[in-house]
Amino acid sequence: SIKDILESGGHDYTTHADPNLPIDRIVTRDPLGNEVFFTPQANTFSMPSSPEIKPTRGKEPPGVLSLESETRKNIGILTSGGDAPGMNACVRAVVRMAIARKCRPFFIYEGYQGLVDGGDKIKEAGWSDVSGFLTVGGTMIGTARCAAFREIEGRRTGVHNLIKRGIDALVVIGGDGSLTGADRLRAEWPEHVEALEKDGRITAEEAQRYRTLMIVGMVGSIDNDLASTDMTIGACSALERICESVDAILSTAMSHQRAFVVEVMGRHCGWLALNAAISTGADYLFIPEAPPSKEDWQAAMCKTLKASRDAGKRTSLVIVAEGAIDRSLKPIKAEYIREVLATRLGYDTRVTTLGHVQRGGAPAHFDRFLATMQGAEAVEAILRATPETPSPVIGMLENKITTQPLKEAIELTGEVAQAIESQDFARAMALRSESFSKQLASYKEIANFNPHSKDKLPADQRLRIAIVHAGAPAGGMNTATRSAVRLCLNRGHTALGVHNGFPGLMRGEIDELDWLTVDGWTITGGSQLGTNRDQPGPQLGAVAYQLQKHGIQALMVVGGFEAYTAVLELADNRAQYPAFNIPMVLVPATVSNNVPGTEFSLGSDTAANVIVRSTDMIKQSASSNRRRVFVIEVQGGNCGFLAVTAGLSGGSTTVYTPEEGVDLTRLQRDISHLRARYTKELGRSEGRVTLCNEKASPIYSTDMIANIYEAESGGFYGARTAVLGHLQQGGTPSPLDRCRANTMAIDAINWLQCRCWDSMEIPDEDSVRLPPSQLKRKYFPRVFANTPDTAAVIGVVGSEVRFTPISDLVAHTDFARRVPRTIWWSAARQLVDILSGVGVDIENGGCSTSYKSCAIDLTADDLLRLYGQQDTIDKLDVNVP
Repeated sequence: SIKDILESGGHDYTTHADPNLPIDRIVTRDPLGNEVFFTPQANTFSMPSSPEIKPTRGKEPPGVLSLESETRKNIGILTSGGDAPGMNACVRAVVRMAIARKCRPFFIYEGYQGLVDGGDKIKEAGWSDVSGFLTVGGTMIGTARCAAFREIEGRRTGVHNLIKRGIDALVVIGGDGSLTGADRLRAEWPEHVEALEKDGRITAEEAQRYRTLMIVGMVGSIDNDLASTDMTIGACSALERICESVDAILSTAMSHQRAFVVEVMGRHCGWLALNAAISTGADYLFIPEAPPSKEDWQAAMCKTLKASRDAGKRTSLVIVAEGAIDRSLKPIKAEYIREVLATRLGYDTRVTTLGHVQRGGAPAHFDRFLATMQGAEAVEAILRATPETPSPVIGMLENKITTQPLKEAIELTGEVAQAIESQDFARAMALRSESFSKQLASYKEIANFNPHSKDKLPADQRLRIAIVHAGAPAGGMNTATRSAVRLCLNRGHTALGVHNGFPGLMRGEIDELDWLTVDGWTITGGSQLGTNRDQPGPQLGAVAYQLQKHGIQALMVVGGFEAYTAVLELADNRAQYPAFNIPMVLVPATVSNNVPGTEFSLGSDTAANVIVRSTDMIKQSASSNRRRVFVIEVQGGNCGFLAVTAGLSGGSTTVYTPEEGVDLTRLQRDISHLRARYTKELGRSEGRVTLCNEKASPIYSTDMIANIYEAESGGFYGARTAVLGHLQQGGTPSPLDRCRANTMAIDAINWLQCRCWDSMEIPDEDSVRLPPSQLKRKYFPRVFANTPDTAAVIGVVGSEVRFTPISDLVAHTDFARRVPRTIWWSAARQLVDILSGVGVDIENGGCSTSYKSCAIDLTADDLLRLYGQQDTIDKLDVNVP
């Protein structure tokens, strides 16, 4: 009966014989990990040792996906093609997830060359072999060009080496050429096996056992050139290297009033160049997908740059992708651009070719996060696959990890180059994501000063749009303001800056913002306008007075949860204050990422990068000491987003979040794990860190957790604390935050403009009889918007920008805890523990921690709808309120 109870609950137990009794004894564990003994003898306080009869597993409770699987795969891992930051994070995730799933991972060194060479180029990988991989750029297992693999005999030799090592699945991390080679190898596999058996190089048993090969691809490419994914591994880090370099160049350019032409990578894809231009405020851009529209592009470029100089700008910056061309497919080179600027404008112009700097350095937070999630899902894809399953590539669409048919994804990518070569540039743009086209259009509109902007619109359509910052500072606030102001000015609107948040609005601290004032705000952290957490509630009348006094017709609020509640309060009081009947939009900006209606807030990526870089340095200190654990406190309020995502990309042992809380059971589990690891690693221990959200527990503070860690360490390790504090709110905004800020701000101004113009339409009410208490529309201000859909939150949902009426978000908001009720990042939480070894049998494989795959399977038909018909698919609309 005891066994039946344990099995029905899914509990593991072992049975042991007692030589003095006819009944076996049963041993299991309680939730704290303590051994519990069942014996027929009363008052037995100790159990004599006895040989174990057999281990017995309980039945799995329904609905739980356990990592204990009887299926064992031998998984080869190779990196091929150009290296990219984040490849090592991907290798680490595949190795550790494979061990957790009771598979055997193998390194294949030097890419396909190692596959052909065999021997010591193929080695089984252990858990500790990938320690430290997260922080290292490039690829630790090497990559090399392999001419032999292009020949059938070379591929056959590679098949022989795989079979002799027992490898029946292959994970390939590389560009489109590398993935094409992998898919070709799988297609030829039966032919190779048959030939090897015929030649006597493998046995009939081996031929039968290894009759199929499963291949999973992941794209490691700094160009971000896979057509069917929003982001490839390495692209974000390369963009960060470019921005760091260009930010440094701009200071010397400004000192000497120089022009700089910066060449970045991108043979057939302009993603790096476009996003670098947006992130650094470049004046002109050349990319392969969208060549200059005019034949005499040189004159157009000179006219544009001169207009900005005439407006008072001291520098000129041109960014050119290495594959940039004109409409006749003639290459546009950086040196030629320099000659044009020097000859026609007389500018002191310099050329900087960043080259392989873009490939180097430690990977950025997002690349580590993406690579880790994709690496774990690659193992899941292998275990789900059947011999008939098409080879998948792991990608990301609309912020969801996806599995896509590799062949069709590569074909779409190849179509881009074909479209460019055939001068079908519209098709080339269509094969990129919709966000790419929107980014390019918005960049062109705000990149340069338009001296004739006032003439673009009739006087009655020009608007007065105010911008206010509210809440704590966050990276990207200034970038959003700059983009909004530039768009307003270039369209003939007036942009008003409200200083010092809503108290400043109450006091009338409002100025017109001009082109040069905001010119350098792209790379500036914090809030140039000034911000605070005060709400408009105590002085709604003063706010209404200032809005009316300054003729403000639309309001853009940039901030976090305080800004959210402020806009909600203004919208709720429209009936009492007519001045509030204007379009209002919230651009979410907070490191906590806790604003409803968006998956990402401005500043969250910058803060995560700060945490990851700090974690790297702290782990280095802890590793040097050999026996030290750091408990690092991070911000986030009641939202665990920063702790979980930065914990995954920083290699945290575990994380403590408000969503889960902290209790003694959890602490006991984590301490047991630490003691077990430090016991086995004695003398060669690595440093470890734990991330703790500032509000993870009202009882167990960061200091208390560290003290408990040390008190229960058994002398195997010491514990220290580190509080990152306001470091997370400062510093230069990350390129991702800059790009998101630009996109959100441009769309916000477009939305405000449309809502204002719509509200200006005055219906014919001459024949309409209204109640005495109701005025006709013609007596209201020119802009009068009082419907719920005219007060909204703009958010990044997937890869799209969406506007949600703020009144609709109330039901999706936990106001007591100041967080949205729906979170999208929960899948990453269990991976933090699994990849750090919590609950994993590191020596023998297997894991007691459950993990549910989060990947969305896309078919070839899905890709056709997305990129052939520019349609949407419902599969990607998950976690959207």
